[in-house]
Amino acid sequence: MEHLIIPEHYESALNLHDTQVAIKTVKDFFQQTLSSRLNLLRVSAPLFVTPTSGLNDNLNGVERPVSFGIREQNESTAEIVHSLAKWKRYALKEYGFSHGEGLYTDMNAIRRDEDTDNIHSIYVDQWDWEKIISHEERTADTLKEVVRTIYKVLKKTEKYMAIQYDYIEEILPKDIFFITSQELEDLYPDCTPKEREYRIVKEKGAVFIMQIGGVLTSGQRHDGRAPDYDDWALNGDIIVYYPVLDIALELSSMGIRVDEESLLRQLEIAGCPERASLPFQKAILEKELPYTIGGGIGQSRICMFYLRKAHIGEVQVSLWPEEITKEARRNGIHLL
Repeated sequence: MEHLIIPEHYESALNLHDTQVAIKTVKDFFQQTLSSRLNLLRVSAPLFVTPTSGLNDNLNGVERPVSFGIREQNESTAEIVHSLAKWKRYALKEYGFSHGEGLYTDMNAIRRDEDTDNIHSIYVDQWDWEKIISHEERTADTLKEVVRTIYKVLKKTEKYMAIQYDYIEEILPKDIFFITSQELEDLYPDCTPKEREYRIVKEKGAVFIMQIGGVLTSGQRHDGRAPDYDDWALNGDIIVYYPVLDIALELSSMGIRVDEESLLRQLEIAGCPERASLPFQKAILEKELPYTIGGGIGQSRICMFYLRKAHIGEVQVSLWPEEITKEARRNGIHLL
């Protein structure tokens, strides 16, 4: 089947009950370690926002948000968030956070237009985090330092899970490798972006691909990014090699957020300068919001990786095409 990879001789090392125990073990350890290393406080976050607020993540600009009318408010429209990339920056100011402090939260979303496969679901769960930095800290060195910190947390979690479960072996390399999207295109000019990711991560084990969103010399983008949260010159993805499926597995998308100059420039490039008048974007332009760095880390992706599962549906409850569910079960993959 086109959207289902069946690993040869796959058999889950944990039954359904023990998988649930292991999921909690992974999540508890990872988020506690992450919050300690990055100085993050857990906060509550919205499940939905109004379209007029400008707070929803537009992702690649073509995905349709799930929306509904609120009866009590004259059927005014609310949208399920795609992510909390913008809301977090607003919250840091409203909650009174200071320089060097940050927040994290559980983000749950519905992405109705997602093409589901072994690592994609219409249900998204991730840790969204955001931290205040100074304008002077908006540099590639700051970005790399935070990436290395997160990677150390990933390594520490893998070591912890290897101690808890005998079947889990440590596979992450000692260090994460940094490369820009343009350098990657120059290295593999005849490959698609996804093929480039696979080739570099198969060689290096763990890679941070930087500068995602802008057009490369080929005239193509490595991947899409909304123009009004990440600075395309100061962002990237943490990707690891996942041998169970023989794929490049993205665990986190993150970056230093736009300032007033990069916001205007990217809105113009993206062909949507009118967004500058929305409340959130206007607050950035008027320097009412702090400068920040932040990102999202996939909770189900993390659990899938550490528990060596073949499908994300083994660690989260979602909806899958009936033929996929049947084929997966015939091959020892129980989708929740």
